[in-house]
Amino acid sequence: MVNFNGNIQENSSISIENNRGFLFGDSIFETIKVLDNKVLFLEDHYFRLMASMRICRMEIPMNFTMEYFESQIVNLVQALNIANSYRVRFSVYRDSEGFYLPKSRKVKFIVTASPLNFELYVLGKENYEVELYKDFYISKQLLSSLKTNNKMIQITGSIFADENGYDNCLILNDEKNVVEALQSNLFMKTGNVVVTPPVSDGCLNGIMRKQVLEILKKTEGIVVKETSISPFDLQKADELFLTNVISGIQPITKYRKKEYGIEFTAEVLKRLNAQIRLS
Repeated sequence: MVNFNGNIQENSSISIENNRGFLFGDSIFETIKVLDNKVLFLEDHYFRLMASMRICRMEIPMNFTMEYFESQIVNLVQALNIANSYRVRFSVYRDSEGFYLPKSRKVKFIVTASPLNFELYVLGKENYEVELYKDFYISKQLLSSLKTNNKMIQITGSIFADENGYDNCLILNDEKNVVEALQSNLFMKTGNVVVTPPVSDGCLNGIMRKQVLEILKKTEGIVVKETSISPFDLQKADELFLTNVISGIQPITKYRKKEYGIEFTAEVLKRLNAQIRLS
């Protein structure tokens, strides 16, 4: 079952050979976690989607309020009714003829959902090794911070990691600074300082990144900075961890010959889960 432009149906029946999302990547999306029919971090997802549509010069329908956005997600998971927790993808594409220049700015959307095995967040894999991915680089530009359909760096990087026995890879920008992981934002703790790359470096403007930054800023004795990270900084760090809305927080335990602790990361995860329970 999918939600195609407000209708719950078996499939979208879209003709992909005429779809701009397929032909030109003229599409953006949100990956969302739903727990007990509640859309986690609803406002952040909605406003990021609206900002992305504006940046991509898509026409936002008048009825596309936050309440409408929420209802389209909840309607689908209630129709599925097979789990308490879901991974949801809310895709918006420009529905138009034309080549690089679309004849219309109007959009349609598709919502899909799949059940998750866990409800609250867990630390995940115990041993988690990463490596730099250096075949391609992310550009320091606004489009790099959006969730668009152009994910070829993430795809080729994932294949590289799989072929070489790594759990993930860290991506560099065109200034050779570490920007993020293949599907997550990156945080680095050295002493009492926690650093994450700024969005201006080309990293995704992550929803979980924002939640963790807010938690860290309220943590006594911790200094939080949004600044560039070089590959050399990684080997000086005490802890490294990754964040996204589906897995929550994943500690990195090994990068090259350096092994990292997870104590601080585990504490941040506890605070995140406590925040979700309270909300």
